[in-house]
Amino acid sequence: MVKNHLFYFQSMAQILLPLPKAILFDMDGTLVDNMHFHHIAWMLFIEEKKLNIDAETFERDYHKGTLIEVMAYFFPHLKTEAALRKVGNEKEALFREIYRPHIKPINGLLQFLDRLKEKNIPIGLATMGDQNNITMTLTELGILDYFHSTTGGHEVEKGKPQPDIFLKAAHKIGIAPKDCLAFEDTQSGINSAQAAGMNVVGVATQFSADKLLSLGCCMAIEDYRLIDFV
Repeated sequence: MVKNHLFYFQSMAQILLPLPKAILFDMDGTLVDNMHFHHIAWMLFIEEKKLNIDAETFERDYHKGTLIEVMAYFFPHLKTEAALRKVGNEKEALFREIYRPHIKPINGLLQFLDRLKEKNIPIGLATMGDQNNITMTLTELGILDYFHSTTGGHEVEKGKPQPDIFLKAAHKIGIAPKDCLAFEDTQSGINSAQAAGMNVVGVATQFSADKLLSLGCCMAIEDYRLIDFV
């Protein structure tokens, strides 16, 4: 396994990683640089629902866990998962409407996935997004067939930073978590993969490379153009 705190490459030198048995990708902020669109959708949703929560308070106190957990914070009077999921689906539909025209892969992703396929490395997805978001994103990017399996936030009770989603994603692929390499962009996602026993490559869409390394990532990258395996 790769040791922690190795390096951050932004030169033209090729990055060579030890070959893992499987790779698990987060989606938002990792395959696509789209967190700004999620933020817009959340702010519109909060305004429409007259929740009287500012952006700073939302990011600090509410934006964590599964969609159901977030909706339970917002709407404590809703007592069933079905009711919470229904209102949560409104936010996700708003996000898809806003983001769909702007979907594009992070630089080098498609070529990187091709190299993984050539090396027969199983690829899984571990995202807090729901199935509709997963289907839209992977289909619009034309990469759905690269994935052995996908795991969304609707499939776990406890969201990131708990390890549940990465453990479930590894189980679907049939590879021990310690033998999986995770790609993540957020602190909660990094903590989740680490708690599952995985090394993590940080993708610098939300945080600086230095911040990602300080969070324990074995490597921090700006995009996928120069990554390959030994």
